[in-house]
Amino acid sequence: MSGLSESSILSGLSELGESNEPNGSGAGELSGPGGPSAGKLNGSGPSKSRSSESSVSSGLGKSGASELDGISSSGLGGSRKLRIAILFGGCSEEHAVSVKSAQEIARHIDAGKYEPVYVGITRSGAWMACERPCAGWESGNCLPAVISPDKRTHGLLLAQGGALQTLRIDAALPILHGRQGEDGTIQGLLELSGIPYAGCGVQSSAICMDKSLAYMVARGAGIATPEHWVYERGELPAAGAPATPPASAYPVFVKPARSGSSFGVTKASRSDELAPAFELARRYDAKVIVERAVSGSEVGCAVLGSGAELAVGEVDQIRLARGFFRIHQESSPETGSENAAITVPANLPARLRGRIQETAKAIYGALGCRGLARVDMFLREDGRLVFNEANTLPGFTPYSRYPRMMAAAGITLSEIIDRLIALALQARE
Repeated sequence: MSGLSESSILSGLSELGESNEPNGSGAGELSGPGGPSAGKLNGSGPSKSRSSESSVSSGLGKSGASELDGISSSGLGGSRKLRIAILFGGCSEEHAVSVKSAQEIARHIDAGKYEPVYVGITRSGAWMACERPCAGWESGNCLPAVISPDKRTHGLLLAQGGALQTLRIDAALPILHGRQGEDGTIQGLLELSGIPYAGCGVQSSAICMDKSLAYMVARGAGIATPEHWVYERGELPAAGAPATPPASAYPVFVKPARSGSSFGVTKASRSDELAPAFELARRYDAKVIVERAVSGSEVGCAVLGSGAELAVGEVDQIRLARGFFRIHQESSPETGSENAAITVPANLPARLRGRIQETAKAIYGALGCRGLARVDMFLREDGRLVFNEANTLPGFTPYSRYPRMMAAAGITLSEIIDRLIALALQARE
């Protein structure tokens, strides 16, 4: 297999099952890190037993799989572990944040209930199954691996020894942030595959990722949003044009419409600062949104669940010393933010915290969210709440806001993982 020497193949992968279907699958190819591999599937033979599949995750997930032998992967009863694909990394600017989030998931997922299979996506877009998420994971023992869009496979295609093999997956847990992670693209692939997955669906993921679309939906539901102006590819503010912030609107924030963690964001105090701000924003997205600054502080609420059955975390509050909140771009975020103080629970009256939680649930519902989201708002000095954004795959790093808000409400990360997987499986029933 080009790009991977035989000695680098993970132990325990020598007896991969060829197919989950009685009559096999079609032919296919995968590219490894070093180039294309001549992978193919022979669909003429009978399906191998699940014990063959188990050798895959035994090598990748460091989890014993003998108890899975002879048990159908499609059944959810009994005492067998559920095989969960944990997707991390990705091509966006938030790749490093995703890796850190996946490391926390690996530390807290219940090995007694689940058999995790870690699938990392490199910055250049190569998919590889690995032993565990960590810094430099792609340089370790990895196998090219992708999600098959064929519902009969219901899992991964892995390349080894010049052949493609299948590994059935019970559910997927995407721990991907930003473009091609929480914008509906991965969700669309998982819909095609038939694999249940945690988090928002295609439509709500795409809407929440695009700040201008999220504002449109929120306003339609009667929720206040910042005054803003939207610029498509190639468009720029022009003096006197309707879609140009008036002098009275400054300061404004210039943002990529579809990005996260404050990448590409600039605070502009005058119109002559817009040009360089647009140049920076368009490094991350062709579509740019300009928002009038909202006086006050930022508050957030973690939401978990679907429909009317929602759990909320404690409200947090961000107070800035200067600039804007950008902890994921700081050199040592583990030690705290350089320019902001985050308080959880927020030092606010209980009635106001309750109103923030109820507003977060209303926004969550209006945007069609399910599974989880972190809903951020501005708390104006006059007490009014203004919607900021909904993050449908929030960070799970030690310093991320979502798990901290949930922990303050008595919900651990292990419990969050349990609930997300249960919700994913229920959505397919």
